[in-house]
Amino acid sequence: MHVIALNIAPGSRLPTRSVEAVVAEAGVGLVGDRYHGTKHRHVTLQSQELLDRAAADLGRPFDQAGTRRNVTVDAGEIPTRPGTRLLVGDVLLEVVRVSAPCRLLDDWIGPGAAAALRGRGGAACRLLSSGTIRLGDPVEVLPV
Repeated sequence: MHVIALNIAPGSRLPTRSVEAVVAEAGVGLVGDRYHGTKHRHVTLQSQELLDRAAADLGRPFDQAGTRRNVTVDAGEIPTRPGTRLLVGDVLLEVVRVSAPCRLLDDWIGPGAAAALRGRGGAACRLLSSGTIRLGDPVEVLPV
């Protein structure tokens, strides 16, 4: 797996902005993102492969930024089991919970989007180390 998109939003209802790299602060979040400074939900991850399946179910394509997730990887399943650790480039993350699709996705992407994304929304993670996450970074699920 590799990072193919990075998005941050300065506020909860403000548009996301695509970036080529983002600074991750351990225990704090992604600099410039709405979750920076929250207790546990520092980064959200999703898979383009699963988004493509959701788009097929929905009957229309949509841009990955519409889901408002921070990191999109090219393929594979995103682990959702709490405690699972991932290495994104040189930044260590730990899954906190499933990142369930919000009903607002029906407004942002279109009717039925939240249902199409159910089970495909990725994971919310906390940052265990600091560093910079960049487009193209490898993503590795670490053994338990």
